[in-house]
Amino acid sequence: MAKRLKHSKKHKCKWIFKLGLLVAVCYLSFECTTYYILKSKLATTNEEFLNQMLRDSNHYLLYEKSEKNIISKMGKFLMDIDFSKPDTLLSMKQFSKSNKPEKTQVVYQEEEPKETGYIKNPVTEKNTEKTPRVYIYNSHQGENYSMKTLEPYNITPSVMMASYLLREHLNKAGIPTIVEETNINEYMKTKGWNHARSYDASREFVANTLKKYPDLELIIDLHRDALPHDTSTITIGEKNYAKVLFIIGLNNKAYESNLSLATTISDKINGKFPKLSRGIMKKQGATVNGRYNQDLNPNMILMEVGANENTIDEVQNTIEAIANIITEKLNGQ
Repeated sequence: MAKRLKHSKKHKCKWIFKLGLLVAVCYLSFECTTYYILKSKLATTNEEFLNQMLRDSNHYLLYEKSEKNIISKMGKFLMDIDFSKPDTLLSMKQFSKSNKPEKTQVVYQEEEPKETGYIKNPVTEKNTEKTPRVYIYNSHQGENYSMKTLEPYNITPSVMMASYLLREHLNKAGIPTIVEETNINEYMKTKGWNHARSYDASREFVANTLKKYPDLELIIDLHRDALPHDTSTITIGEKNYAKVLFIIGLNNKAYESNLSLATTISDKINGKFPKLSRGIMKKQGATVNGRYNQDLNPNMILMEVGANENTIDEVQNTIEAIANIITEKLNGQ
């Protein structure tokens, strides 16, 4: 009787083990399949990623899902291998000394940025039929957003990416918009200028654009700030948004017109999205630029969208909101 009970328990344990093994194999097979399906859908360049974002604003979520996949986590934990980074497969570091994620590079206006901010125009077909009403440029093209979940794929969200997103939203709303596509950092190199002369460089492009399109209704120099995430982010409804700040240079004698325009847009933003705009910051004096090229046209504003710790989906949410406000403003609503 005792032998029979012992045999029965042993048989039951084997059955439980086999069942557990089968479940584990099925789970890993599912995770592996999911991982490679996700991987096949993920872009590996800024331009490809931006095109995907223009088609589907939720494309960013695929990278978060891929990051949480058990196959990717196992590789990183066991051998410091990230399967989306082929170079880690060669290094074969058995034990990682640190598993801390890389921090986003913080680029302040007085610092030299890494050459990662420039992004080619993702839209190859240019609409030359309509005269643009809005012109967007970036004096500091190297200002990046958070690379969380995107860094392994060589994707660097930047203010230039935000500019292209804003352009597409405005174009779809019937507001013809163009973005400055010149690589300003490369242009400064040809002139022997350092980063401190970024506004001098962008000034030349703004002046040339105004000669070609003197009736532009809005000119935006799009930047981002450098702040902690909780300071630069707000939750409205179920969405996280990157906060907006407007900069007006008081060294421009006719700054009142620029200030009035920025105030109107800021108030409209907060009217529909409370506290999304941080308001207006006025700057003047020897230690700052003080003009920001706003003396070239009364319809010019400098707009900071989010900060270095904001993710591109938070920026995208804000861009969509801003585009609606700008459309209403330019259409006299």
